[in-house]
Amino acid sequence: MSLLDVEDLEAGYGDIKVLSEINLRVEDGEYVTIVGPNGAGKSTVMKAIVGLADCFSGTITLRGTNIAGMPPEEVVYEGIGYVPQSNNIFPTLSVEENLRIGAYVLETVPEERKQAVYDRFPVLADRTDEEAGSLSGGQQQMLAMGCALMLDPDVLLLDEPSAGLAPDLVDDMFDRVDRINDAGTTVLMVEQNAKEALRRCDRGYVIANGENRFEDDGEVLLNDEEVRRQFLGG
Repeated sequence: MSLLDVEDLEAGYGDIKVLSEINLRVEDGEYVTIVGPNGAGKSTVMKAIVGLADCFSGTITLRGTNIAGMPPEEVVYEGIGYVPQSNNIFPTLSVEENLRIGAYVLETVPEERKQAVYDRFPVLADRTDEEAGSLSGGQQQMLAMGCALMLDPDVLLLDEPSAGLAPDLVDDMFDRVDRINDAGTTVLMVEQNAKEALRRCDRGYVIANGENRFEDDGEVLLNDEEVRRQFLGG
């Protein structure tokens, strides 16, 4: 059994079905990427896993527990960390306050976890008392990831982490995700920069029109002529 299994998932919002029988798996310690065209349903997969989209049928199991349809606050307890594409920090609160909110489900905030975030993102340690909204786009993305890591999740879900970043910051963001995975955190990522994401991940999924289209090792998908022609711009 995989760490995270999505089987025959149909999901959407209200009466609108976005996903049709989506299947994917994430093994413990893996780095898996979902790519595909705009509107393919990639972000809906992530939202269904964390309880922010409606699951109509199918299962989402984490370490054997079906979490499909579970409220987001309960999904967090099960071991899922989630960084949405936007609105992923509290801009008027300090860096320190944001990290404490990241651990809100705990009775006390473990100082060692907060220190681990500062060790991973040293620029945040230099600005602990500053408003999060004053950080650069790249620094805000670091803070958002840091907040999700405060609970030491079994799997970290990242939705378009390079979105809105200046081109010279994109490689740095990918490097940081690599290091998070290398340190032992399982990663499932949706990413618009498909070529770079597939180049770095262990395995990838291509989703189009709410359905699975391709699945393979990242490098295999990157070099597949049909995938390149249809989804990677040749």
